[in-house]
Amino acid sequence: MFPFIYLASQSPRRQELLKQIGVKFEMLAPAPGEDSESIEASRPHEKARDYVERVTLAKSAAALERHIERALPWAPILCADTTVSLSGHISGEILGKPFDAVDAERILKLLSGQTHQVLTAIALRISPTSEPVSTVQISEVTFTPLSEDQITKYIASGEAFGKAGAYGIQGLGSAFIESITGSYSGIMGLPLFETAKLFNLAQVTYSLSTSHE
Repeated sequence: MFPFIYLASQSPRRQELLKQIGVKFEMLAPAPGEDSESIEASRPHEKARDYVERVTLAKSAAALERHIERALPWAPILCADTTVSLSGHISGEILGKPFDAVDAERILKLLSGQTHQVLTAIALRISPTSEPVSTVQISEVTFTPLSEDQITKYIASGEAFGKAGAYGIQGLGSAFIESITGSYSGIMGLPLFETAKLFNLAQVTYSLSTSHE
């Protein structure tokens, strides 16, 4: 049994969600000189599900190398990636993190009044010699039509940046959402139901773990 995991993500939302279910974790963040952003670059004509799966597994491989280089004691390594997809739209198959305010405005205008998908892939590497176990959780989010003023004020708040789809469900962006189908925590960036199942499989101890049974 493992009393803790390594989290190979700098997302404060993922840290918050792990704490919510009582998971003890240590950060396995990239080194200052490590090019982690290039991993998240999408490929031409790549589908959203293929993208989040590929990126998460690439993050897992990079995290394992990081673990070996730092000569850390072993514990399972958790990686995740989230993207937003407006299926069928020429500009919206993959809507990642906005590059700047102009890009954030473009993305929010695409999502305005539409139903989009939020896809979060998770990968848990249980041992250093085995492939990670992984899954993808998909939710649907419906936005109300957004006015120019709403978009401008939201971008000015700074919340649009650093988030796939240029919004966060746990903040001001919640005011845009008419309905969701799926996993609230998955939309935040870490689907807790699916993650807990992987923890049970790996015998990771947390508040409601079943690995001791």
